[in-house]
Amino acid sequence: MAVTLSVLDLAPIPDGGDAGTALRNSLDLARRVEQLGYHRYWVAEHHNMPGVASAATAVLVAHLAQVTTG
Repeated sequence: MAVTLSVLDLAPIPDGGDAGTALRNSLDLARRVEQLGYHRYWVAEHHNMPGVASAATAVLVAHLAQVTTG
């Protein structure tokens, strides 16, 4: 029996980083979980949260689609 795994990404802004760093980290994460065979990659949408860079999920998803094949 296979277990399917998914990832929920909030695009957190790391200490000392910025939104650009968070988005690059999300791209790296998406590539890696695709290599590992994860089933889905979810992106959470949060607005007005200082430590989260995923307010514009449509833009983030477009970038994620460019670096993955699924």
